[in-house]
Amino acid sequence: MTQGNFKLKMAMAAGLAVFSVHSVAPAFAQDGSGRGRIISIGGGVDLTPKYPGADEVGIGPLPYFDIRREGAPLTFEAPDEGIGMSLIGDAGGIAVGPTIRFQGKRQEEDVGAPVGDVGFTVEVGAFAQAFLAENIRVRAEGRKGLGGHEGWTGDLSADFVLRDRDSYVFSVGPRARWADNDYHDAYFGVTPAVAAATGLPAYDPDGGFHSVGAIAGLTRMIGRDVGVYAYAGYDRLIGDAANSPIVRTFGSRDQFSGGLALFFSFNAGGLFGN
Repeated sequence: MTQGNFKLKMAMAAGLAVFSVHSVAPAFAQDGSGRGRIISIGGGVDLTPKYPGADEVGIGPLPYFDIRREGAPLTFEAPDEGIGMSLIGDAGGIAVGPTIRFQGKRQEEDVGAPVGDVGFTVEVGAFAQAFLAENIRVRAEGRKGLGGHEGWTGDLSADFVLRDRDSYVFSVGPRARWADNDYHDAYFGVTPAVAAATGLPAYDPDGGFHSVGAIAGLTRMIGRDVGVYAYAGYDRLIGDAANSPIVRTFGSRDQFSGGLALFFSFNAGGLFGN
């Protein structure tokens, strides 16, 4: 994702989307037990590749927002999963629902060559996930790009989850990322016109898996109402993406990401009534 003002706007949009998702859930209002809702909100610094296949990371804001029942364990969400909500099932077992993610635009100045811009993309789709055991979750996402790359993309993931209810939650697991021909053409293809302008060979990649890697995340309370969130990820481009002249000449197969945020929690049950 590109950085700067664009990323700030996307972070704000993501935070608003998460708030909207939680606000329509039935669990958001206080239940008959009289327990309230714990809201956690904060922010920090995010490091992500400037665009898919980039050899540099950019610095941007990392928002943090979560709502959970008072007395419930800290929420587990993998650092790279889309914003979504369960329409079928529940988060602790089998769940299916819609998801949305944002992909920042790639500008030619980010690459350093006239390879063409790729516009901002809203990726909408669905996810399905299941806890195969208490500590093992698998998840699949499929999304269609609206604007920008206009392609289909998706992720397969597995996470090993450790938690101590209201103290910490840690996750780590492998990733495999897939995209169709439209997505690969947008970020990794070289048209004859671009070849003439850059001296790169023309390149028409096929769809398929374009990276494999792993990601880890940690949410840790460091006081009664204060916590930290951190994550680190690595993806290795493979297949036609790795062989792209754009990646080989101007980018890198190694894609690193990470972030650190501070958040504050408070009981907001009284704000919503009984």
